[in-house]
Parts: sequence; C-alpha cells; structure tokens
Amino acid sequence: MSHTGPTAPPQPSTLGDPQQMRRVLFSSFLGSAVEFYDFLLYGTAAALVFGQLFFSDLSPVVATIASFGTLAVGYIVRPLGGVIFGHFGDRIGRKSMLVLTMSIMGGASFAIGLLPTYAAIGALAPILLILLRLIQGFAVGGEWGGAALMALEHSDERKRGFSASFANMGAPAGAVLSTVVLAVVTLLPGDAFLSWGWRIPFLLSAVLVGIGLYVRLKVTESPLFEQEVVTAVAGENRRLPIIDVLRNNPRSVLLGIGAGLGAFAVQALMATFALTIGVQGGLTRSTVLWLFAAGSFLQIFALPGYAALSDRIGRRPVMIAGCIAAIVAIYPILLLIASGSTLGVLLGFVIAMPLVQAAMYGPLAAFTTEIFATGNRYTGASLGYQLSSTLGGGFAPLIAATLVAGTTAGNGLLRVALFAAAAALISAVTIAIAKESSRRTLVAGG
Repeated sequence: MSHTGPTAPPQPSTLGDPQQMRRVLFSSFLGSAVEFYDFLLYGTAAALVFGQLFFSDLSPVVATIASFGTLAVGYIVRPLGGVIFGHFGDRIGRKSMLVLTMSIMGGASFAIGLLPTYAAIGALAPILLILLRLIQGFAVGGEWGGAALMALEHSDERKRGFSASFANMGAPAGAVLSTVVLAVVTLLPGDAFLSWGWRIPFLLSAVLVGIGLYVRLKVTESPLFEQEVVTAVAGENRRLPIIDVLRNNPRSVLLGIGAGLGAFAVQALMATFALTIGVQGGLTRSTVLWLFAAGSFLQIFALPGYAALSDRIGRRPVMIAGCIAAIVAIYPILLLIASGSTLGVLLGFVIAMPLVQAAMYGPLAAFTTEIFATGNRYTGASLGYQLSSTLGGGFAPLIAATLVAGTTAGNGLLRVALFAAAAALISAVTIAIAKESSRRTLVAGG
C-alpha cells in the first residue's frame, strides 16, 4: 500500500521533463475523451433512439427501460475489464494496455454504427447491440485506470490531484463531443435521423481513435512502473495483482467503491435520464443536447480546478463538500431540467455538473489511485473505480426509469432525487472514514 516515508524515493528523469509531462497529460485527457465519447454516446442514444430502433415491439415505457438496461450491461463488465487490463498493466506496463483499450473501444463503437435495427433482423438486433455494449464496457474498464496512473505517476508530488484529473476531464470532454455531434445530426428530419443519421456519431469513432492512438504511442512508460521493474519488485515470486489487492488491500477497494457512488450517480442521471425529462418537458431533443453540452463544457474546467484545490487543502474536504451539495441540490436540479424552460434546463445542468458533480469527481482519480501501491495500483484502482461506476452510474438510469414509471411527474422526480441523494450520502460517509491521501508519498513497491 502507498505510504509516507521519511525521505522521497529516487525520482526518474522523466519526472523533470516538462515536455513529456505535457504530452502525458494531453494523452490521458485525449485518450479518455475518445473512450468516453464512445461510451457516453451510447448512453445518449439509449435515451433518445435505441428504444424505438431496437425494442420497437415493446411499449414506449418498457422500451425505454429495456434501452437503459442495455446501457447498464456495459457497466457490468467494466470491473472485469479493470481487473484484466489492470493485471497486465501492473505486469508489463501501463502504455500498452491503454493502446489496446482504445482500439477495442473504437472497433465496437464503429460496429454499432453499422448494426441493423429490429425492423431489419428482429430479435438478433438487440442481441448484437448488447454484445457490442459488453465489448465497450470491457474496454473502458481498463482505460480509466491506465490513463489516471500515467498522469499520476509522471507527476510532481505536489500536483498529483491536478495531474490525475486529466483522465477524469475526458468524461465531460467526451460527453461534449458526443452530444454536439449527436445534436447536429438530430437537426435532420425525423425519418432521416432514425434511419441513418444516428449512425454518423458512431462511425466517426474510427477517426477519433486514429488521432488518439497517434498521441498515445508517443508517450513514455510510467517512471514509477519502470522503477518497479528495475528494483525487481515485479519478479517471479510476486503474487497476482488481483490476489495481492484482495488479500492486503480490501479496505482500499471498498473505499474506492464508496467514494465514487455519488459522483457516478449524478453523472449518469445527467447524461441519460435528465435528457429524457428535458425533452418530455417540452424542449426539442437538439435544444436539450446543446444545453447538456454547455454544462459538460464548463465541467471540463471545473474538474482540474477542484482537483488543484484538493492538492492544497486535501481530497476529503473538497469531495465531502460536493457530496453535501448534491444531497441538497439534486431535487431542485431535476425540477429545473423538467421545467420546459430553456434557461431553467441550462441552469440545472450548470449547477449539477461544473458546480456539484465536479467537486465529487475532480479529486476522485487521485484519491482512488493513491491508496494502492505501484505494483498493484492499476488493478486495485481500476477495480474500486469500476465497481463504483457500475453500482453508482451503470444502474442509475435504469433505476430512475423504473422509479418514474406509472407515477406523476413530481413524485417520480422526487424518488429519483432521493436515490441520487442516498448515493451521495454513502460517498460522504466513506470519504469521511478514509484517511487523507494527498500527503502520501508514492513509492515503487510500497
């Protein structure tokens, strides 16, 4: 486990190279943005079109629930992807796994863009959709841990929160990109959008992955991982990373799970459920998507701001403050988004994402990775983060759609708000129990 030592470990030369550090941060941001573009694009499409195209034999309410169910499937396999890619990332290196995860994610997303609908091939269409969603989830499960670790392990000790947050910045950046592209194609006539327009954002994945791979291949391996290899900590007698994590760091895994629940629940609700209620409130799909993109864009800058603040005052106070804000504000946020007012919807997204969710999510990358040792950090951080993402985010849209089914609008929104507030409360309690991680020295093999 990571620990504080009386003296700092030897610093590899790459840690003092500003050009390489900028390249690492850009790679973590861009790679994560491409991955989350693909992953969140599915969520947006699930909220707007997949129910009609792949579950057209069901009633509208049941089709929406089924569509969000396929969204949850992608989250279920994320922990498995985290463990498997984490194992090899801890054994043979972070960089190679990041190249692989991006390639797999891009291929699956491109294939979704080519997928026939229920009207063309019947029940085989949703089956193939679920299969491709599983592949997406498996790939993104290994992406975040590697991206966060590359930034964290190249970083100056005093800026770890800021550096690691570049991986988290990829989520709203990917959301902006996917939402803008989808918003543009929703301007097509309704029949054209449903027949072929929705496919365009998925097919664009091939271009984005090509750019991301070009940048990622130019980044050097993590210096702390190289130090691990040089000192022979990763030798033949070493236990499997997952066994080491579960035997020696189960508490850290549980802390990682609990700490992210609130952030992921709010993030998932804004990216899916909120879009649905915004449209039901009377605004067009394109308008709601543009307003969501505006909130996501501001969130890109808020995340490193909160993370940098956590470098100064600690991870715990920043994240707990965000959780408390989420508990208080989530119901008013949902009411604003369901109001039918353009200004109200914009205000709802701005409060929810750059102000509230970013405070919980910005320092989370550093918090989750700092509590594990270099030799099992990829595996441990990925497992905790992805389980938290699955429980807090993967099932949130499905739970929300179920909670509002058959209820009046006000009662349904209140139920969803109580669910999100409960997730934020669990995170606040978990973070309060944990020790402050920002002052720990990350030692190879420590």
